Amino acid sequence: MSVRKRKICVVTGSRADYGLLYWLMQDILADEAFSMQLVVTGMHLSPEFGMTVNLIEADGFDISARVETLLSSDNAVGIGKSVGLGVIGFSDVFARLQPDLIVLLGDRFEIFAAAQTALYLRLPVVHIGGGDVTEGAFDEAMRHSISKLSHLHFVTNEISAKRLARMGENPARIFNVGSPGLDILHRSQLPEKNSLEKDPGIQFRKYNFLITFHPVTLDVVSSEDQLAELLQALDTFNDEYGLIFTMPNADTEGRVIMQCIKAFVARRDNAQVFVSLGQTRYLGTLAAVDVVIGNSSSGLYEAPSVQTPTVNIGDRQKGRLRADSVFDCPVESEEIIKAIKSALAAGKREVSNPYQVGDCAQMIVKVLHSIDDFSLLVKKSFFESLVDSDE
Repeated sequence: MSVRKRKICVVTGSRADYGLLYWLMQDILADEAFSMQLVVTGMHLSPEFGMTVNLIEADGFDISARVETLLSSDNAVGIGKSVGLGVIGFSDVFARLQPDLIVLLGDRFEIFAAAQTALYLRLPVVHIGGGDVTEGAFDEAMRHSISKLSHLHFVTNEISAKRLARMGENPARIFNVGSPGLDILHRSQLPEKNSLEKDPGIQFRKYNFLITFHPVTLDVVSSEDQLAELLQALDTFNDEYGLIFTMPNADTEGRVIMQCIKAFVARRDNAQVFVSLGQTRYLGTLAAVDVVIGNSSSGLYEAPSVQTPTVNIGDRQKGRLRADSVFDCPVESEEIIKAIKSALAAGKREVSNPYQVGDCAQMIVKVLHSIDDFSLLVKKSFFESLVDSDE
């Protein structure tokens, strides 16, 4: 008599979380105890953001459902409506797929919509990346909210585990597995410079910067004004420096940032912009450049493991753990220039990465195997934590 495979539904909404989930999805697919369902949403389904659903299919994954959420708007009202569209779409999809467990990663608004829907349908949720702190964006509140709507937690570091316990989550359901993005670095073959010059056509120079600047949704200074400070700083570097931009997320002011970057690249011979490099090409570029610049979490999570120094600008990543290769600076052009020069002087060097624990995906799958009945996770109680408040 055959045993029914338990259905694990993975939701991905952007190129960023897809790259982090890639090896976990591969390991779930390869496991005879599980049947994987894949729901694609958010930026993946937008031509404006590279229609990255095509990359998912090219990687060989079967897509179980697509949930449209994005409106052609990046203002606060548009984002709020996108969450509502997500709840409507996920309600239909989850009711049809009837998963035994839902896997969510991170803190984006489409993932928040999926977590809300799972609550109403009484579906147990795994959350990856809870307990982290990013004080400069509303992602912070969504991340904590998703954690409270979830039943099993896989965190990137021990401090985040303690935060979740203080939030009333049961420590027995919290597992420190490190950053899933680091699995790619030791399980995938990253493309080297000569390959990246052919595809996607990066023009490397004597020195090279990889630049990603996402909207800062809670700051009193607009994202456009903050980006202007960064572009003013980059304008001081001559043609010996290659400026490689990747586009921002679909958050508030995201499209404004895209327009400003395109205008800057159009007038600089040493600048290029890519809507989406794909995860392995992005990490290959991250390893090939001299400095990564901006406010992306990749500068804190993955960059230290490829020995590339990071210039982290502003408060978007405020509160996250940092390796010694991260140079923080305020959003002022002169301070950004100083930080870039300090990073160049420090150069590539081996540092300890606080997010490296082990093979994250396999650790997660092992925990899932240890749970006999996922449905018993749904009923949860507030855990009165005795965790020391010191971090």
